[in-house]
Amino acid sequence: MPGSNDFKDKILPLRARAEVRNKWLSQRLDEVLPDIMRREGFDIWLVIAREYNEDPVIMTLLPEPAMAARRRTILVFYLKPDGQLERLSLDRYGFGDYYAKGWNPDEEEQYACLGRVVREREPKVIGLNLSTDFAFGDGLTQTEYLQLAEALGETTMRRARSAERLCLGWLERRIQPELIVYPGIVELGHVIIAAAFSSRVIQPGITTTDDVVWWMRQKMLDLGLQAWFQPSIEIQAPGQSYDQEGGGAQPDPPRRPLAL
Repeated sequence: MPGSNDFKDKILPLRARAEVRNKWLSQRLDEVLPDIMRREGFDIWLVIAREYNEDPVIMTLLPEPAMAARRRTILVFYLKPDGQLERLSLDRYGFGDYYAKGWNPDEEEQYACLGRVVREREPKVIGLNLSTDFAFGDGLTQTEYLQLAEALGETTMRRARSAERLCLGWLERRIQPELIVYPGIVELGHVIIAAAFSSRVIQPGITTTDDVVWWMRQKMLDLGLQAWFQPSIEIQAPGQSYDQEGGGAQPDPPRRPLAL
């Protein structure tokens, strides 16, 4: 089996990754989002976030090299009666050709602009990122919600609904170029796991579970990748049930040696 270092040449440098991601984003905005908005019955979807407190969905909607919302970023998606999707950005800086610039800070207050933009399009159903069940669909903060409600007015706000299924649909749907790359990403994950549980990493009686965890994190970093969350490794042995180890909820003590 190839080692994880054999994949270095297959992992794109940062700038090339940005170019690929932007191509994918353009295709997803053109093909995926209109379909999901139709499926969920929304005329308008509003994604609102402030810098340092981003909505979980907004970073998947912004092109590289955007690394955060800028001050306050408001994205407006309007599904026109003819099925075309209008994409507006109400922020100070803009996002190139991905979103039409919908706000001039010198002429109008940001939320006043949003209220006008929404009312002009007369939507029947407005999607807001509010959810009691899914964190990925619950990115609209209380402060932004209150300002939005004031800007839209009581009559228009009655048309607002939770967009949780729209958020999840956008995140889970994959276009063909993504599906082509996906098996290679999975293969790399399996190679890292295989190496982590091999004699190349583990010296029985000396190596601890925590040593292996941090080896995996370091290997991802060395390859130019980012971990989604801290890996966890637990010991299971004959006569010891999984439930006794806490059902996977808690990792083993960090200095517990591994034995083969």
